[in-house]
Amino acid sequence: MTTAVSAPGKSDAAFRSIGEAASELGLQTHVLRFWETKFSVLKPTKRRDGRRLYRPEDMSAARAIQSLLHGQGLTIKGAQKVLKEQGVETVIRGEVRIGAPIQEVIDASRFESPAANPVQQLQQTVNDVVESGVFTQTEGKKSDRLSSLLEELDSVKARLDAVLVKDAA
Repeated sequence: MTTAVSAPGKSDAAFRSIGEAASELGLQTHVLRFWETKFSVLKPTKRRDGRRLYRPEDMSAARAIQSLLHGQGLTIKGAQKVLKEQGVETVIRGEVRIGAPIQEVIDASRFESPAANPVQQLQQTVNDVVESGVFTQTEGKKSDRLSSLLEELDSVKARLDAVLVKDAA
């Protein structure tokens, strides 16, 4: 998880503008505005002139979202589910349990193309890696292997999407 760096001269209890919040999190302001549309836990107060003010609880929510999306690599839907089921504080404390195996998330029966078998094999490989516990360690080789697997999975998905689009046409 990313270490929080407070805005210079501001206490942790102070409200932050969207620019200050984004800078503190190392993000662009448009990312925070987008997250507001996707995550109900992120609701900064708005002044009469429409400017956003991020309260301490909004900063905690943004850190939790950042941890789930950027740190743990979850999708927006996956992060929404974790936040709904486990709450912001669980994520902040680093006690998140992501229990659903990948094979339960991806319904292989949807794929009828010849590419489905390699997808299932790749899915099983990723499952094996997840179950082996390598995510608890951040050694270079293990994270490189995970990145490689995820890139390969993305590539296979793109090819399947192309086949599904072609079949639909």
